[in-house]
Amino acid sequence: MHILLDLDGTLTDPQIGITKSIAFALEQMQAAVPEKSQLIECIGPPLSMSFSQLLPKPTAERVAEAIAHYRTRFSATGIFENSLYEGIQPALVQLTQQGATLHLATSKPHVFARRILEYFELETYFASVHGSELDGVRSHKADLIAYVLAQEAIAAAEAVMVGDRAYDIVGAVANKIPAVGVLWGYGSRIELVEAGADRLLAQPSELSRMMR
Repeated sequence: MHILLDLDGTLTDPQIGITKSIAFALEQMQAAVPEKSQLIECIGPPLSMSFSQLLPKPTAERVAEAIAHYRTRFSATGIFENSLYEGIQPALVQLTQQGATLHLATSKPHVFARRILEYFELETYFASVHGSELDGVRSHKADLIAYVLAQEAIAAAEAVMVGDRAYDIVGAVANKIPAVGVLWGYGSRIELVEAGADRLLAQPSELSRMMR
């Protein structure tokens, strides 16, 4: 089985780095910084979508400028304001021992995703790492999953997508692969069920059950 795994909210908790970097970008754009709860909602969707909602007069140029400010802080500091969810590393070990082939499938640019995997010493568990490009190509999960399946020559019947937000589930459904939602991240049970999740997992130790 090929298991496609999301990064933010699934393997790691990036809340501090992402929310602080979004706040920094908004300050640089002289835009109001919303409450923390609204910033947390930005963990999961593409940055362009988040800044389109947060910026006043969100023209394409202003959104691009905000993303540039975000990346200035994130690439230097925010990328490491991150923590590995308890139980993830043992779960990845168990999955690979059971014969699963793991692929990272994140809307985050792959250049950042690789650095995060290396920082947490997780890169050896993954057969491939896929993310968006810095220009936003493949930032939507449906496009990304289609790309991973094509690049790695994976049949839909042999794949499953695991993630914590509706975007992961909707992307899996669009590509006709099973969707597994995790409840330790940033999406609620209702969000994941309504998006079409085939099953939900309450904790990382349950990931190995996908191989049964």
